[in-house]
Amino acid sequence: MARSPLFYVGDKYKLMPQLLELFPNNIETYVEPFFGGGSSQLNVEAKFYLLNDIDKNIIDIHKMLIKNSKNKKNFFKNIFELINKYNLSCSYKEDIIPIDLKTEFPKTYYAKYNKESYSKLKNDYNDNKNDVLRLYLLLLYGFNHMIRFNGSGDFNLPVGNVDFNKNVYNALDSYFDIQGKRNIKLFNKDYKKFIDTLSLTKNDFVYLDPPYFISASEYNKLWDLKNEMELYSLLDALNEKGIRFGITNLLIHKGVVNTYFEEFSKKYKSKVIKSNYISFNDNTIKKQSVELYVYNY
Repeated sequence: MARSPLFYVGDKYKLMPQLLELFPNNIETYVEPFFGGGSSQLNVEAKFYLLNDIDKNIIDIHKMLIKNSKNKKNFFKNIFELINKYNLSCSYKEDIIPIDLKTEFPKTYYAKYNKESYSKLKNDYNDNKNDVLRLYLLLLYGFNHMIRFNGSGDFNLPVGNVDFNKNVYNALDSYFDIQGKRNIKLFNKDYKKFIDTLSLTKNDFVYLDPPYFISASEYNKLWDLKNEMELYSLLDALNEKGIRFGITNLLIHKGVVNTYFEEFSKKYKSKVIKSNYISFNDNTIKKQSVELYVYNY
């Protein structure tokens, strides 16, 4: 399975073997209104890909990476030069963390080592927010690989206990190889407006991994009941047109049941997905969570 080089919390990378068994075959156009990190799309075969996210920064990073897919050697040269410029650790190339730092901070030594360098990178990016490569580097080295801005519009995520390692290199290398061969169009719209612009047929497939209504994750905090019900109405409309769709969502989380999703799921086919759901606020496996895949084909 290919993994997104954005390393989203809640990314579907680990669930793709289960989901691919449920996804339809012979997809003409694969449509993803909540694109995010993109691990789902990387693992789906289709003739065309229409991918949308309301977060412009996410789309800008994907555009930058896809543009570099034809010359990945130059991309790696540029990003390693940037890492060296800021004296950030890069365990993919060399372990430069002092032994005494590892001994004193055995679980957080990357964060301790990179803190000042990361702050300098963050300040430089905030002085020029058009530099998408620096933004991507902030995502790689930032806490939980998130993109977060304060009320003044400045990037304000603290450093994470991570660095550029073998997993990052392999994810990028695979991303370049896959995306460079594909017919992809990226959009930065509200998901409803995005769907409205498309002329879909019964040969297409819409996969949705929306914000989870009953989760307190950072990515879900602006999603309310109105959004939830509008999404179900949109899916009912797609079904009436004969358009294939599939949606993943949390049915149960911390003992709370999403009764709206439960009622919606009764109209279609569904399958429980074995999921280790992790939230931004609590990085522990939620054994009491139940994730459900609902589909209409």
